[in-house]
Amino acid sequence: MSELIDNNQKARRERLKELIKMLHEGKDPQEVEDLFKEEFGHVSADEISRLESELVNEGELAVEEIQRLCDVHAKILGKSVADIHDEEDVPGHPLRVLADENKRLERLIAEEIEPFMEKDDEAALEALRKGVERLAEIKKHYTRKEQLFFPYLEKKGVTAPPRVMWGVHDEIREKIKRVQEALKTARSPLDVQEETKALLEQVKDMVFKEENIFIPLVRNKLNLINFIEIAEATKEVGYFLSPPEKDEFLIRGEEKKEEEPEKEKGTILLDAGSLTPETLSAMLNTLPFDLTFIDAEDKVRYFTQGKERLFERPKTILGRPVHLCHPPKSVHIVERILADFKNDKKASEAFRIKLGDKYVHIRYFAVRSPQGEYLGTLEVTQDIAPIQELRGEKRLLDEDS
Repeated sequence: MSELIDNNQKARRERLKELIKMLHEGKDPQEVEDLFKEEFGHVSADEISRLESELVNEGELAVEEIQRLCDVHAKILGKSVADIHDEEDVPGHPLRVLADENKRLERLIAEEIEPFMEKDDEAALEALRKGVERLAEIKKHYTRKEQLFFPYLEKKGVTAPPRVMWGVHDEIREKIKRVQEALKTARSPLDVQEETKALLEQVKDMVFKEENIFIPLVRNKLNLINFIEIAEATKEVGYFLSPPEKDEFLIRGEEKKEEEPEKEKGTILLDAGSLTPETLSAMLNTLPFDLTFIDAEDKVRYFTQGKERLFERPKTILGRPVHLCHPPKSVHIVERILADFKNDKKASEAFRIKLGDKYVHIRYFAVRSPQGEYLGTLEVTQDIAPIQELRGEKRLLDEDS
């Protein structure tokens, strides 16, 4: 079995080298790109660099020739030259951010927590409380891994390491909470010394795993576009204690990210993913409330068709001016809402009415483009009576009947 795997890997390397040599022999780059996508789909920067080195060492190509067509190699791989070589050193690169935060974390432990753990006075206790409070910010570091890095690894077929790490993240977060709670009533750092030591040991162990397992794994699996998208979303998640002083990576990366976001054939491209019209419609009709959209010209353009609608709406109202869809006595209210939205006086409005055993919450939201242009109004109608009856917590699944 191992011999078969070795032979397959050797055949893969030889075929990749053939494709690279085809480029240097003047073959149409688009033809080579099509062959590459059909046969391999994705090759890491690390692998292409090794193949280039092999071609040079074997005397097949000169270093200067590799350098001359390095951009072409990169295009075939969907990468930039910098991605293949030293892009990771640019301030703001997601992997550099992770590494820099680990250094900051180690300094925090060494300077703001460990020096006070074995002291027995009020000043040391207060310093320890502040140190652990700052340590709690590591949740942003872990959340960034879970929400931004893990999805890309999973798409590449890497699922085990992320799942294991996520479990350890949760353990660390829970230990931080326990230490913080214990510090509230502690009379001395010695009272929480063992718990704090156990916490720090697990945090340091995670730093080691990131530096020696996680970062190398990500480096080999993700490409430039992946890192740009992670960098774009990083500010929303946040940083451990402070952001990078410089963020040159995203500026450089945006200059290279010129392609339209990928979407599957027959899907609608949204700002965070893509869906087929059938899936989008089914998803909207599954929502536990009714939606109606009125465009900028006050015409009804869309409404959901869930199984249990609060107000019946025939399809004949589509394209109809909204004021003609309401009784005369309430038209002035509708017109006032729309006027306030258009003039940017309000962003929302809400009403509550009783309908038999239902308590209907009707909300209106102004819909605007990222540039602030008024696009229309969204009406959301929901029976909130069942929600008002909720008490306590529910953390378990219902038993099958």
